[in-house]
Amino acid sequence: MGSFSIWHWLVVLGIVVLVFGTKKLRGAGGDLGAAVKNFKSAMKDGEAEADKNTEALRAEIIDSGKSPAGDKHNEKV
Repeated sequence: MGSFSIWHWLVVLGIVVLVFGTKKLRGAGGDLGAAVKNFKSAMKDGEAEADKNTEALRAEIIDSGKSPAGDKHNEKV
């Protein structure tokens, strides 16, 4: 009742191939690969945009001469 052996997985794979056929499985694999590629590309673009925004914010803070915490950082208690 524990884990499945290699023979169980081979039988399941054989049934899946019989039901869907190799062309549909190949097409589904290609679609999945394209989706992963597009996701990675979008993540890379998002990281680049975030880095650009961070650098712009740093430059703005440096130009204004203020600390990121605002004026509360310089207040005396």
